[in-house]
Amino acid sequence: MQIDHLARVYRYDGIDLPQPPHLANDPQGLRAYHATLYPAILNADLVDAGVTGGVHVTEYRRAVGTKG
Repeated sequence: MQIDHLARVYRYDGIDLPQPPHLANDPQGLRAYHATLYPAILNADLVDAGVTGGVHVTEYRRAVGTKG
């Protein structure tokens, strides 16, 4: 049996977002940090995109809908 440690990548609109080490294990803190860069992340859905190229990708996807 072999255990592979995967790096985690957070992606928004095709852009890999930075992850400060002190927020690596705090999903809500990380979302708040990323929202300072892209405010639409506050309303986005967090979707597990699976493993691609040896990294575990998690994507913020904008909620699609109508206003009013």
